[in-house]
Amino acid sequence: MAMRFEHDFTVPVPIEQAWAVLLDVERVAPCLPGAALDTVEGDEFTGRMKIKVGPITVTYRGSARFEDVDKDAHTLTIQASGKESRGTGTAAATVKATLSPADGSTAVAVESSFNVTGRPAQFGRGVMAEVGGKLIDRFAANLADLLAEPAHEFPAAPAVPVPAEGAAEVPEEGPAEGPVEGPAVVEERHLSAVPSPPDQDIRPAGTLRTSRTPDEEALDLLEIAGTPLLKRLAPVAGAVAALLLIGWLIRRLMR
Repeated sequence: MAMRFEHDFTVPVPIEQAWAVLLDVERVAPCLPGAALDTVEGDEFTGRMKIKVGPITVTYRGSARFEDVDKDAHTLTIQASGKESRGTGTAAATVKATLSPADGSTAVAVESSFNVTGRPAQFGRGVMAEVGGKLIDRFAANLADLLAEPAHEFPAAPAVPVPAEGAAEVPEEGPAEGPVEGPAVVEERHLSAVPSPPDQDIRPAGTLRTSRTPDEEALDLLEIAGTPLLKRLAPVAGAVAALLLIGWLIRRLMR
């Protein structure tokens, strides 16, 4: 099922700052609910998207790349594709974002085209459009929170004092020359065993995991889509309930 959507949102920072952040995949990817970033190599990156519909959870694994980046026009295009980890469903997307200044803030226009096969495609364009719009809204809110975070500042190293001009130099203390009278005093030091740190989660070099979303937390379509998705699922639920009722009646009549 092929779909095309257009969405707009605004972030409360100047355009140059917003542009720099949008190009930073490691910071932006966690803003998308259900998404996790696995690796980044140049303009290409891999990751996964976990979607939940009631008791059903679908995980897409795939890759994406920056197809076109125009710094002067502040536009970028991303091509992405993936497939279900446990299934035959596939997903492909082309997303184009255009930034423009808006009174000290930045307006972002997003044009996206999707081609989805498998279980999510059964919900139809109406539900997918509803989900896409609310997903973009959440992404924009998370991105605005990210841009509002203060930059991490590191304390400057303490300055080394410089002796004033004409000040007498104080020689450094050192061991006295010549023999020392009297018995030598040896300072006794007690050594204590230091426990080794707990094993760390070691990952292969070049693999980046920056998602704020835990692996087990999926994008809940029922939570996002709400009523439209429930309406879509209602006939299925009604059919199941009817079958259960018929089975119960048959058992009653056979007694």
